[in-house]
Amino acid sequence: MSADKPRQPAQSTIDDGSRVYFNPAEQVADSTTHGARTPGAFSPGATPADKTDKKVPAKKHTARTGTADTEGLAPDPRDDETAAASQQLQLPAKPPKPHYFGHRQRLRERFLKGGNAALAEYELLELLLCMAIPRGDVKPLAKSLIDRFGNLAGVLTADQTELASCKGIGEAAIAAIKIAEASAQVLSRERAMELPVIASWEQLIDYCRVRLGHRKTEELHLLFLDRKNRLIADECHQTGTVDHTPVYPREVIKRALELHASALILVHNHPSGDATPSRGDIEMTRKIVEAAKAMDINVHDHIIISQAGYNSFKTLGLM
Repeated sequence: MSADKPRQPAQSTIDDGSRVYFNPAEQVADSTTHGARTPGAFSPGATPADKTDKKVPAKKHTARTGTADTEGLAPDPRDDETAAASQQLQLPAKPPKPHYFGHRQRLRERFLKGGNAALAEYELLELLLCMAIPRGDVKPLAKSLIDRFGNLAGVLTADQTELASCKGIGEAAIAAIKIAEASAQVLSRERAMELPVIASWEQLIDYCRVRLGHRKTEELHLLFLDRKNRLIADECHQTGTVDHTPVYPREVIKRALELHASALILVHNHPSGDATPSRGDIEMTRKIVEAAKAMDINVHDHIIISQAGYNSFKTLGLM
């Protein structure tokens, strides 16, 4: 009796979930993605349910901060606008402009339109100080200088040592003040030289006031004239104390001969403010007139200048 072959169990066509499916095409595709499975690929042992593609998660709504969120989303352009507006709201308030802001420009415009008549003396001094002190309010300084020296002319003719003792005045301010004084003297001298002295007496007096009216010590100046009575030179001959200036007639005539002067005018100041000639003034003038006459030099006049005014020897009948 022949042995019967063992009967093979019949294969069932029913999928009970225990079978393993293998797809070569999907396996090759899976190996080309650096080990990462693509949607739809599955490994042996996976159930058919793994073959379904995974859905992309929905975008989360997060508060805008001007940068990308933690999910890697691109920033919203409106986020930058919101951040900028927030920063603007948090900026500190600007400090108020100083009370003198624009004052210099307004003062300069008034001067250019109306000249010195449109400004007070302290305002003219302000403009002068602005050129030496580029920043800050110089009005208090200008007023303090006017109070100390009496007026603008007193400030311009003040001694440099006195100016340096004033608070707020430095070398630049002193230089500006003394330049203004020198400019005024040059201008008045040029005007006095335009015409013969006899014909332009008022201009000559103005020049003498600018030159000597505010000096603190006595000075004797000699105005040398040519044959047409035009001003040749103005020289300080002697400087003395508050009330006395030594004069040597011989030195006066010597200098006149050196300049080839045909005439001269004596001018000196009285710091006390009283322009009345003293006895010493009268005697000194008489000696110079006699010495000049011997050398054929004419002495036209002797003028005494003070802050209050002036006196002329010829007008007073003393020559």
